[in-house]
Amino acid sequence: MGTADLHVHTDHSYDGTASVRSVLAAAKNARLDLLAITDHDTISGALEAVAMSADFGVTVIPGVEITTAEGDLLALNIRTLVPAKLSLTETVHRVADLGGFCVAAHPMSGGFGMKSLSHYSIIRALKDPIVQNTLIGIETYNATAIDQDANKSADLLAGLVKVAKTGSSDAHVAQAIGCGRTRFQGHTLEDLLIALRNRQTEPVLGERWGSQRVLTSWVGAYLRNSINKSFSLSQGVRLWK
Repeated sequence: MGTADLHVHTDHSYDGTASVRSVLAAAKNARLDLLAITDHDTISGALEAVAMSADFGVTVIPGVEITTAEGDLLALNIRTLVPAKLSLTETVHRVADLGGFCVAAHPMSGGFGMKSLSHYSIIRALKDPIVQNTLIGIETYNATAIDQDANKSADLLAGLVKVAKTGSSDAHVAQAIGCGRTRFQGHTLEDLLIALRNRQTEPVLGERWGSQRVLTSWVGAYLRNSINKSFSLSQGVRLWK
């Protein structure tokens, strides 16, 4: 059996704190087979991770967490950015055109600026045949979401609409990577896709991060990362002069 963390952020996200190299090292330590880099509305971190992945022995799925007009959506296995603020259906269509697939991120989850899809938006979009073939997963376990009750609602929704269930960390700090993951038969991306389409994935409930740990870890890591970036920038300016 293989495992994948399908929702991870690097410091290419406005709220990410870990460098691509740190993320890949953490994924290796967590013994993940697959890692999806899903920064907010940017694909640069994912492409950087793909280029470096061989050094860490982890297969990287390039992706984006897209801010649709109706809430956040994970677009996976794409290398071209899809614009934000489109409808959910139009966004999924564009991902399909790029040969990718989608997972609904933390649906119905609220708190701390979360922009989540409603059950109504997902059910309505799934009436479209292209959406049915492309939106093939619902994140039913998000290990670091402050609103943990939403995981239960997402699990019920996935059963209702007959879409595969996934687990993810939604890590914004390196040490959270792998604390939520998806188990599937096999070890490759192709194996994962087969499992998703056949609804044979299993969310793995690892160590759940409480809201206090999520916030304190993120604030500390964000401040350290900001200081390090400022120091590197000042050193670069000094050398250039």
